[in-house]
Amino acid sequence: MQLTEAGITREQVAQAYAKLVPHIRRTPLLEADGADLGVPGAALSFKLECLQHSGSFKARGAFAHLLLREIPAAGVVAASGGNHGAAVAFAAMRLKTRATIFVPGISSPAKIARIRGYGAQLVVGGDRYTDAFEASERWREESGALPVHAFDAIETLLGTATVGLEIEEQLPRLDTLLVPVGGGGLIAGIASYLQNRVKIVAVEPEGAPKLTRALEATRPVDAETGSIAADALAPRRIGALTFPIIARVVDSVRLVSDDDMRAAQQKLWEKLSIVAEPAGAAASAALFSRRYVPAEGERVCALVSGANTTAVDFSR
Repeated sequence: MQLTEAGITREQVAQAYAKLVPHIRRTPLLEADGADLGVPGAALSFKLECLQHSGSFKARGAFAHLLLREIPAAGVVAASGGNHGAAVAFAAMRLKTRATIFVPGISSPAKIARIRGYGAQLVVGGDRYTDAFEASERWREESGALPVHAFDAIETLLGTATVGLEIEEQLPRLDTLLVPVGGGGLIAGIASYLQNRVKIVAVEPEGAPKLTRALEATRPVDAETGSIAADALAPRRIGALTFPIIARVVDSVRLVSDDDMRAAQQKLWEKLSIVAEPAGAAASAALFSRRYVPAEGERVCALVSGANTTAVDFSR
């Protein structure tokens, strides 16, 4: 399958969605009172991919790979900060194929527990996503397993683009969509589908500004990777496949601090009863911290991308 100048096409996404529907959740879209959340004058909504199978939007890309490609006897292999690994493990479990998942030591206990719970072979090692990816590549060469890339693959984009398809159907009148950015697979897929139908704003951690650095350099370059969202939004650089799409379509980038994400996690829980991991709360953090200030009457949707966290303690 080839990318067009605009990325993947709406027709390709619709065809992929038809195959994914039996395996993924059509996640809800929650409308909220902007004034109650400290964002007066705006019409707010939240796309709850935190309710997706395996706890994040990543299940869409994982199923796209396993359903649209031929799987060898050795199964699949993936490197992940945690969410992608959990998604690939879940999809492999559902489709009854083998999965080997490599994660760095910074992965949260909640994500590691999910991967193990889905029955995948789990390898923990290295400090960052890059270490896990290099180890997964060595395993791919030795085993013949099919690699499932977390963000820089056409199948991944076809999966993530279905988030945009659902948002368009659920919220036909929308001005601005805020999307968190790690390697760029989520925002590139959504942007490919929506194109210029809505304004798309990228949100990334101050401690992992790989899109910001890439836009400054006009190409993907290495960036720092320190953030509480490092297990989800901090690969070393933006994807080579995703960057041209993002650079062409995305309106702007907003940086949020670790404190912004922590505060957003708390507000989502206290005001809306939504559980989000730090990366999952990043887009909401841009709103709550006023890093992105909507115009009066602007219709804004923030994507809550994941919920794999132990931040909410139910033991009591």
